[in-house]
Amino acid sequence: MLKRLFDIVISFVALCFIALPILFLSLLVKLTSKGPVIYWSDRIGRDNVIFRMPKFRTMLIDTPDVATHLLVEPDLYLTPIGKLLRKISLDELPQLWSVLKGDMSLVGPRPALYNQDDLIKLRTEKKIHKLIPGITGWAQINGRDEISIPEKVALDEYYMQNQSFWLDIAILWRTVFKVAKKEGVAH
Repeated sequence: MLKRLFDIVISFVALCFIALPILFLSLLVKLTSKGPVIYWSDRIGRDNVIFRMPKFRTMLIDTPDVATHLLVEPDLYLTPIGKLLRKISLDELPQLWSVLKGDMSLVGPRPALYNQDDLIKLRTEKKIHKLIPGITGWAQINGRDEISIPEKVALDEYYMQNQSFWLDIAILWRTVFKVAKKEGVAH
């Protein structure tokens, strides 16, 4: 209950403070490439239920619907500002809407793509699928794109077994520094 209240308050306040930057980023996305500003990604939520997660669109509209690391040359699919948005995680800002809706939390395991069967299977075996996915999480600050799926699941399991308000605060705090240093971002 405290976690949900915290998510709502922080997301609402954050959206109020970043409304103008979000508008500016929306214009940049629209002016630099064809297609919608927001990309709605089918993701796996709590109890393996699919939900639609918004992100600023960073890929061209004809990009295959797979995880970026599975593309042969992912940089070829990036929009003119896509690489920058991803590098400093600005593409994630619309996910605050998913937090307000309750599909996501500020902190939790990163939601898998609907077609990441190996990650979904391992998380389900470890009961991690019972958690609400997050914008950031323990795996995000301990490797992000640079770790294997089994390592990611082990970190998710650690979070599940040790979750607390103070761990969430520590993860949020460390996320700010990781994003500022652009650590762990593959593309």
